[in-house]
Amino acid sequence: MRSEIQAWWQQAKADVRTAEVNLKGERYYEAVFFCQQAVEKALKAYILRRSRNPQSPAMLSHSLIFLAKQALLPDRFHSFLRELTSEYVSTRYRSAAEEAPKARYDRAIATETLSATEEVVGWNGSS
Repeated sequence: MRSEIQAWWQQAKADVRTAEVNLKGERYYEAVFFCQQAVEKALKAYILRRSRNPQSPAMLSHSLIFLAKQALLPDRFHSFLRELTSEYVSTRYRSAAEEAPKARYDRAIATETLSATEEVVGWNGSS
């Protein structure tokens, strides 16, 4: 595996582990934030695996739907990715969440997000 793919992939897996730790520690908004990060990095690894172009314009995007389309991720993931894209901002900024991010998230939301994240990160291109 090429080094740039390996770097994105390793960080995606580390972000999944960080989300798990935050979920266990009841830091739900942080768990959701790291899920978004893990998915974005995994999608960029998938794109690089397909394109072989580390300078691809897709690598600058933060839109999970755009990245998913570039990576040829199945449509079944798109609904989740549409929701998860906005979590990048909502988990960090009160003005985006309409309330403190800490108050917006609970165990059920974080658990569901982590489960879907693991499915996206675990996708291998053959499903």
